[in-house]
Amino acid sequence: RKLAVRDILAAIAVFTNGAKGHAALQLGRDLDVSYKTAFVLQHKLREALAAETKDATLSGTVEIDGAYFGGHIKPANFKADRKDRRLLEHQTGKRKCVVVMRQRGGRTLTVVTKTEAQAVPAIMARVAAGSTIHADEAPGWDVLHNHYDMRRINHSVAYSMDGACTNGAESFFSRLRRAELGTHHNIRKQYLASYAAEMAWREDHRRQSNGGQFVTMVHAVT
Repeated sequence: RKLAVRDILAAIAVFTNGAKGHAALQLGRDLDVSYKTAFVLQHKLREALAAETKDATLSGTVEIDGAYFGGHIKPANFKADRKDRRLLEHQTGKRKCVVVMRQRGGRTLTVVTKTEAQAVPAIMARVAAGSTIHADEAPGWDVLHNHYDMRRINHSVAYSMDGACTNGAESFFSRLRRAELGTHHNIRKQYLASYAAEMAWREDHRRQSNGGQFVTMVHAVT
């Protein structure tokens, strides 16, 4: 059926209330519409949220990190037949890397690439020169030493040490992981950037009341 304005407002209210997102199947039941209608409506909302930071740049102290999503391979029934899915030859090629850039006291930006190293140009384009970047010891970040004041943390030793930590970035990934595993269960790679942008918005507005988030989202879609 055709959605009325009240249906869209109800969808925004329900969508806003999910701390880790809201399943399209559940939204369809809530609004009495098809799954496809709810799915498209949710992605229109995500598109509006992503536009809020389309031209944003970060400065000051910025944390960066990357995490891999997708490309799941169901393990074989018998243990003897199972492959080490960490090895490249046993992967599907569908796995993507979400890289987050999070300014302390500021906004959260995301980019989806194949590897962390491939996100370096996007980081340099979105993080102002002269900023201080906190990152883990992944080799993909080494080139950033030529452009920023870098603080590196070895997570096999500590989460925070000598003033360096990426706990803000890890908080974002915790929300995104919970959204993937607990709410959506599976996120296709072509939609991963939209879900990442949604969780970045939720992280940035997490201190707002539900009513405040609702008003902010209504303004974003109008």
